[in-house]
Amino acid sequence: MTVTVKDVAKKAGVSPSTVSRVINDHPSISSETKKKIRRIMDDMGYFPNVTARNLGKQRANSLGVILPPLDSSDRIGNPLYLELINAVNETAHEFQVTTAVASAKTATGLLENVIRMHRQKQVDGFILTYSEKNDPIAQYLYENNVPFTLIGRPPEKESEIVYVDNDNQLLGKQATDFLLAKGHRNILFASNVNQQIIFFERYFGYQESLMLANLPTHPPITLTQPADYAAFPEIIEESQATALVVIDDIFALRIIQLANLYGYRVPDDLSIISFNNSIFATLVHPYLTTIDIDISDLGRLGTQKLMQQIEKQPSNGVQLVVPHQLIQRETVIENPKKH
Repeated sequence: MTVTVKDVAKKAGVSPSTVSRVINDHPSISSETKKKIRRIMDDMGYFPNVTARNLGKQRANSLGVILPPLDSSDRIGNPLYLELINAVNETAHEFQVTTAVASAKTATGLLENVIRMHRQKQVDGFILTYSEKNDPIAQYLYENNVPFTLIGRPPEKESEIVYVDNDNQLLGKQATDFLLAKGHRNILFASNVNQQIIFFERYFGYQESLMLANLPTHPPITLTQPADYAAFPEIIEESQATALVVIDDIFALRIIQLANLYGYRVPDDLSIISFNNSIFATLVHPYLTTIDIDISDLGRLGTQKLMQQIEKQPSNGVQLVVPHQLIQRETVIENPKKH
């Protein structure tokens, strides 16, 4: 037997109009009441007539999640994006909307997918899961007034683009501070991206830490081409580095493999600290020392910010200092060369 709005209202002890307003996420209903009624709807197996509701509101009732161009195995296998999608899905469910993923191997293909989803009204807005300089997808969304939330700080128009972000400069500084506390003085910063805003921010934090300690900074090691990998031992030797701050866990594992290839042992010769505390941090020894950041917070808030735009509510960008924890494992030790 089909469950109706009246059935839900009777079970919840409210009027049918209150249930309807909850279904449409009306701001006049408190969040506590919404949660209570949505829980009852789930328990009773009630599903709103989305087609009829969307026709009335001219809405797709779906959100698009845009992944970065999947142009490398590191990006394809990065669990960060899976965590974000999961958080977006859970939050979208609270708003009674669905999600769709836009992905492609190239920026051109990705832009085509996004344009198609927008023009065919498959979604009401997008969550862009990365921030990059001169990104054609972000430019298209901005220029066409498409509702979207950016995960990460925008490279420009910060006062106009709605975004949520960690304080990545602070994280870069704290990672470097930890190595300094372990007696390391010649510290490098390594990354496999050089255009994403997260790269600049974490590198700036690395620089800030060393400058405050009156120690020299070094140009970032950006390994994006085969020749960059071949130059790795020369960079380590010239800098006399004993430690590295690495952009994320997946790339940290590649750095460990590269160091081993050229005869450097981790952590005996090189200590390494990274970010995200992903599943990769404890797959193989040595286990990674890494900073655990609650990625789910970004996905949850990003979805909330997007829904505010779709509902024509005031919305602005936020930068989060999310609770984070440095997990010390096996890749950082006291500097054996410490005087």
